Amino acid sequence: MSTDLVGLAFLMFLVTYPSRAIGLLAPRVDRLPKPVLDYLQLVGPAVLTAIAAVSVIIITGDDRRSHIQIGIEWMAVLACLGIVLWRRNLFLGIVVAVAIAVVARALGASPLIL
Repeated sequence: MSTDLVGLAFLMFLVTYPSRAIGLLAPRVDRLPKPVLDYLQLVGPAVLTAIAAVSVIIITGDDRRSHIQIGIEWMAVLACLGIVLWRRNLFLGIVVAVAIAVVARALGASPLIL
């Protein structure tokens, strides 16, 4: 097991937790304008989504250069987005995305590297 990403996880916690816990940390936060509250609620998921997207889309080859990978992960992410928008259920979207990736890898789908 590698501990390379523990520092990154701790940094993510330091950056996202205060914005997610602002209701506990600041009294009367409910008096903020609705757009500000909506923004604060979406900071954590946006940061995690950006990190996940880079982990899925960008790979580093043996030559230490970054390449764009087009594979089943893109289809899984698009399916997840579609289900979340259609059913308003993030859990269902994630389950479908994972199922697509697992089945595709079991069938031997290989990514196209640009």
